[in-house]
Amino acid sequence: MTDRLVLALAQLNPTMGDIAGNRDRLLAAREDAKAFGADLVIPGELVLSGYPPEDLVLKPAFLEALAAAADEIAAATADGGPAVLITTPWRVDGKTYNAALLADGGKIVATRLKHDLPNYGIFDEKRVFAAGPMPGPIAFRGVRLGVMICEDMWTPDVTETLEESGAELLIVPNGSPYEHDKLDERVNLAVARIVESSLPLVYVNQVGGQDEIVFDGGSFVVGADRHLKAQLPAWREAVSRVAFIRAGDRWVPEGEVVKVANGLESIYQAMTVGLRDYVEKSRFPGVILGLSGGIDSALSAAVAVDALGPGRVRAVMMPSPYTSRESLEDAAEVARFLGIRLDNVSIEPAMRAFDAMLAPLFENRPPDITEENLQSRARGVTLMALSNKLGHMVLSTGNKSEMSVGYATLYGDMCGGYAVLKDVYKTTVFELSRWRNQSLPEGGKGPVGRVMPERVITKPPSAELKPNQTDQDTLPPYDALDDILSCLIEGEMKVSDIVARGHDEATVRRVWRMLDRAEYKRRQAPPGVKITRRAFGRDRRYPIVNAFQK
Repeated sequence: MTDRLVLALAQLNPTMGDIAGNRDRLLAAREDAKAFGADLVIPGELVLSGYPPEDLVLKPAFLEALAAAADEIAAATADGGPAVLITTPWRVDGKTYNAALLADGGKIVATRLKHDLPNYGIFDEKRVFAAGPMPGPIAFRGVRLGVMICEDMWTPDVTETLEESGAELLIVPNGSPYEHDKLDERVNLAVARIVESSLPLVYVNQVGGQDEIVFDGGSFVVGADRHLKAQLPAWREAVSRVAFIRAGDRWVPEGEVVKVANGLESIYQAMTVGLRDYVEKSRFPGVILGLSGGIDSALSAAVAVDALGPGRVRAVMMPSPYTSRESLEDAAEVARFLGIRLDNVSIEPAMRAFDAMLAPLFENRPPDITEENLQSRARGVTLMALSNKLGHMVLSTGNKSEMSVGYATLYGDMCGGYAVLKDVYKTTVFELSRWRNQSLPEGGKGPVGRVMPERVITKPPSAELKPNQTDQDTLPPYDALDDILSCLIEGEMKVSDIVARGHDEATVRRVWRMLDRAEYKRRQAPPGVKITRRAFGRDRRYPIVNAFQK
């Protein structure tokens, strides 16, 4: 019987489908673990494939490549160093599972299959994976390990089975995407499982961006006494040592607790890491965006610079006859603060060309929102042309408030490959801008200090598509609008309950109608990082044709 077990928590950032690269990343973590005498390396969920792999796991060639890479990792353990828990899609008797394979002594010595498959929100694992049986403990170097994969921890059944069958500590590889304030929920669920089992728990999360979701890391260990014993940093890769010491019939963990970001800093980091990995993993040389002098484009530019560095961010001011002198000045100041190139391309010639081209068909009808949308579309075409020529991805700058109510132009300001503010309400945009003007996020590649003039934050938001226009000509004040939207989207609340919060019933119903009518636009919007509990996209799947309102 052993009295000491040293674990290496490998909080890694895999790239979806880069099986060789992910294999090498896990083997490099093993080398780090070997240096501090670890017995076992534990990564997050599906580290070999990337998570979530979606329909990639339906490809036989993909599964064959994963099996070959798992064998190569297993072979590396023949040197007598640390064992490795390989997390990967895995075929057993013709079915594909979300699995954890224990590799030790040069071979795979145990397999555990995910039992509880999530099928809500962004998750649809039942589409591609079979559910595994209830797991039993794995005997490993004198310790019985209770391995359960991600969702298996979120309900009590698997923990109960492992405790009743003799597990001595719980190990949970995870692919838990970021949501604002979700870290506390993870720790609380872990504590609930510990209360039920009296066993310490090791929780290893992935880090990095994958399409519209981003993983924040923040892996941790909680002892049987329900106290936090180890905490890994958020938003970056880390391989951390945690020693378990036997004390009577219990295992007591010893590790380092690192403070993790929360609040506005965590939201900003989510946007930064999500954009960085989307650009890097898709191999774009950089991004290009329209810089209007407004707060949304200024914050988007700041996030891009912090993610990629100023040399990989280009901005374009595209003035019309309605663009104010203040907007021209503010855009120039934002570019100067951030150290990025700013080009100026007037869309007035395009406006005149469209007016002349369409005049015979418009039949002398007075100008209306059509001409406003043409301005936005001229800007979208301009950015896409520059993207085609330069190779930079267009960064869309719309926020969640606008996308919710359709205050955006399809094929205009909605053009782009990625939208960092897609799941960020306008009121939070103001808060984040003030925060960034005072703080530089850890790892940020942008400047210390202000990234936008104070006037960008304080002036009334405007699309500047006609004289003296402001957003509030069309929309309720943003503090009221965002509360109503949050009630409708995240809360799925009834109109009467929203009115009870102090909102005007006619306004609530108008916002609901706008929200429903804009569904067709959102289906064509670029992806953007998930921040809230209910992001547009896989999180919220409403029909486009929808007559229900109550």
